[in-house]
Amino acid sequence: MSATSHDPIGHDRYGGDVLAGDWKTRGRRTIPVVEAERDLVVELASNGFCGAVVAVEKQTVTLEDRFGARRMFPLGHGFLVEGTLVELVMPKPKAPAGRLRTASGSFAVASAPAKVALPSRIFVEGRHDAELVEKVWGADLRIEGVVVEYLEGVDVLGDVLDEFRPGPGRRVGVLVDHLVPGSKEQRIADAARRGPHGAHVLVVGHPYIDIWQSVKPARLGRDAWPEIPRGIEWKHGICEAFGWPHAEQADIARAWQRILGRVRGYGDLEPALLGRVEELIDFVTTAR
Repeated sequence: MSATSHDPIGHDRYGGDVLAGDWKTRGRRTIPVVEAERDLVVELASNGFCGAVVAVEKQTVTLEDRFGARRMFPLGHGFLVEGTLVELVMPKPKAPAGRLRTASGSFAVASAPAKVALPSRIFVEGRHDAELVEKVWGADLRIEGVVVEYLEGVDVLGDVLDEFRPGPGRRVGVLVDHLVPGSKEQRIADAARRGPHGAHVLVVGHPYIDIWQSVKPARLGRDAWPEIPRGIEWKHGICEAFGWPHAEQADIARAWQRILGRVRGYGDLEPALLGRVEELIDFVTTAR
């Protein structure tokens, strides 16, 4: 008897192969794959730890929460992104599109050696200032042959200028923290301008208490930098407000490295600093 003899409308009720297709995965939930890009906010499904991606290696991802605590986890399943369960994987290398730019936004010059240092110099107040300038403008400064040195405090500026002896073709640019009317820094800057080297010295500054504040607070997951009461050492107060260790100088150094690590380029800095550094670079590289 044929298979269709009992089917009045001619359909073969047994003609379909129930094992056809990918029957093993039929009905199974698909977990999306997400690349662990830097600054992606990720939550651990098992315990709720939430943080931004700050480092990725072949098999691990490091997350930093809003208090600055860092934890390392294996890549793979068990993560949530915006409430959705995902599989976190190593980001694919991205091919550069068009001409590359430096961290300062200028076009990169491929394979260009650093120039012999110019006689001119840029001085900044401290080590943190120098590290930030190097991170964002370092490539440009090496192309131009500009050396950045730090003063260890603006109070010694007059002595440094007397020793350096600026003159024609030997200019000095100085970046000063908290350069606001009526401040000690403003009085020191005015004295440098009126001094014997004033024609070959440019002193500019930003309004922030410390170079830390020139980093946009959004890069640290905050709307604004905390207000620190007078009488409290500013950097210690910032660390305390952020919930970071601050008992020792090593803690302050680690806090700065955490902040500096969030700076990728000029877009992460406040315009009040950007313009002043560019002004100094122009001043010392056009020396005659």
